[in-house]
Amino acid sequence: MATGEKEQVQAAPVVPQGRTRSSAKGEQTRSRLVSAARTLLAGESAGRFTTRNVAALCGVSHGMCHYHFRDRTDLIVAVIEDIRPEWISPLEEAVDGPGDFAERAERVIGLLTRGESPDLSHLHAALHWHALNDERVRGSLEQEYLRWRSCFVRLFQVLADERGGGIDPRPLGEAVAAAVDGLAAIQSLDSNVDAATVLGTLVRALAEAPSGTAQAPADAGTA
Repeated sequence: MATGEKEQVQAAPVVPQGRTRSSAKGEQTRSRLVSAARTLLAGESAGRFTTRNVAALCGVSHGMCHYHFRDRTDLIVAVIEDIRPEWISPLEEAVDGPGDFAERAERVIGLLTRGESPDLSHLHAALHWHALNDERVRGSLEQEYLRWRSCFVRLFQVLADERGGGIDPRPLGEAVAAAVDGLAAIQSLDSNVDAATVLGTLVRALAEAPSGTAQAPADAGTA
């Protein structure tokens, strides 16, 4: 049944106050370019990652891509920022949420042992490869991992606060962060590894260690 002319008229999209339609469209184009960059980096075409290929996949001109991003490094850095909500933010929420050390540790272990999606795993591998060849990518990725590792330090700071001191949370948190990285590498080769048991055992063992053994001696390394 045909609709009347009034019914065919669609309301104009609402533009948030302080933003023009052109700026909103520019943000949408930028977001699409980042999404296309993610697809190329995570897929079999990672070796063909260029601004020209990203633009082609996005369906915009090469010039438009360079309007938003100076070069492919800018695109990669944008991707690194774009995936933060998928792997760092959930960990921050698990650590900084309510509860005592045991409750927070269980949330963290549960989160970390779910496993990454294949796309995110491939994307991380590609980003590490680019970091070996580009200092700007390396610097950006390094800052993200510092933020990620600091979550584990904050987790053990909760334990230190509960015990009233006597624990240095930094080496404990760094040890767990390193273990998580190692488990991810092992699981990529052997899916039968029980990561939840391994990680849970490590966290509980570190938490139950006597306070004196969890803190580096003040005169360590001196004669």
